[in-house]
Amino acid sequence: MSRISPMNSVDTADGDDLARVHPADLHIRLDSQLTGAARAWLDQALDEAAAHPGAHGPISVWELRLAEAGRRCGAEHADAARVLILHAARADAAALTRVYQQGTAAERRAVLYALPHLVAGPDALPLVEDALRTNDTRLVAAAVGPYAARHLDPHQWRHAVLKCLFTGVPVAAVADLDRRAHADAELARMLGDYAAERTAAGRPVPADLHRVLTLTDPTATPPAPAAAPGPRGTDGEES
Repeated sequence: MSRISPMNSVDTADGDDLARVHPADLHIRLDSQLTGAARAWLDQALDEAAAHPGAHGPISVWELRLAEAGRRCGAEHADAARVLILHAARADAAALTRVYQQGTAAERRAVLYALPHLVAGPDALPLVEDALRTNDTRLVAAAVGPYAARHLDPHQWRHAVLKCLFTGVPVAAVADLDRRAHADAELARMLGDYAAERTAAGRPVPADLHRVLTLTDPTATPPAPAAAPGPRGTDGEES
């Protein structure tokens, strides 16, 4: 079975880190956690996706594997398995949109996690925007990853941060938060208004709000610039 050479070490492949982990590292970590039968199923699913990345008939074979991932790999590993299948299939923005629109919440979450390495430009932003309109906290958390950090405009991004505060999603899920919040006076105003509303209603102000408000301070030392996305290889992944 073909594999991608690992690029970076990882500490975890859980939750929101799925969007930040290079697919090769994710594959290595998942291999070490799966049972023999689950590992064999994933190997076959990845080979099928790599061999037949396009649509074949009403639905592609790799899309069927996305639906099976929870049963085959276990709920705790299903997100990672789905992300790897999407990468192996080299799913473009159109394919990802189809999966997102037709899939379950879990499959939509996997699409959002897979975006940073599969879509270079803003073509998939409608998927992020749709997720941010929901009250599904796991979808919201997946939506505010590196892809959103790169492509949401300032107005959309500020509202994404507020959405996390409204729904209780930890702001640690927001990729590149330090850099984008730095010296953002409008975000500071919005946070102040939200805090005032909560206080007036006798409700506690989320601790995360104070964290983000501190980051907006223009006198603080600016964070280091985020690394630019690497060039995209022929398989659609950044390298």
